[in-house]
Amino acid sequence: MELEELTNAIVAGNLNVAVQMSQQAVDAGIEPKAIIGDYLIKGMEIIGARFGEGKAFVPNLLMSARAMKGCLDLLKPLMQGDTSISCGKIVIGTVKGDLHDIGKNLVASMFEGSGFELVNLGINVEADKFVQAIKDNNADILALSALLTTTMGYMKDVIEAVEAAGLRGKVKIMVGGAPVNAEFAKQIGADIYTDDANEAVIAAKRLVGKA
Repeated sequence: MELEELTNAIVAGNLNVAVQMSQQAVDAGIEPKAIIGDYLIKGMEIIGARFGEGKAFVPNLLMSARAMKGCLDLLKPLMQGDTSISCGKIVIGTVKGDLHDIGKNLVASMFEGSGFELVNLGINVEADKFVQAIKDNNADILALSALLTTTMGYMKDVIEAVEAAGLRGKVKIMVGGAPVNAEFAKQIGADIYTDDANEAVIAAKRLVGKA
């Protein structure tokens, strides 16, 4: 079978075709790890690059991420705890007081589609919950989102809580959201700011040495 078509299905955001081809690949005896690493992630990289070039848009990213998630839902149970394909673990959430999650969920989908293990804490997340999730999951990266100027300041509270827990040296911290910028990220002690989902993936891989 032509597995390049599986990559194309991810790029096109065709969920049904992607899942069907993943099943066919499994039935043909191809290792799930190889399907993910050689074909699925490649598709996400292609759509991510097109987005970065202005040749694809947010709906395209969402469709590709949805197709990727469908394939991962099929393949991950077959891997029996094999984490060698993982780029690392990311805890992500929208900070306390903020109920926006569309952008955060897009970034989360892109992370997962690009090989990261995700712990998505949702919206309105307090600092101690972020800290506990980092501990429980031995996270490599903490990704914080805020869409309001009134809530973005809470990112600093979260970072201070991570420092107080003695975890700052163990986890990289990314921030993003409409009111956030690189200068603000620097002021609050974050490692990096990104302004779109594709940049977030590139930055995350750089932070864990997988770029």
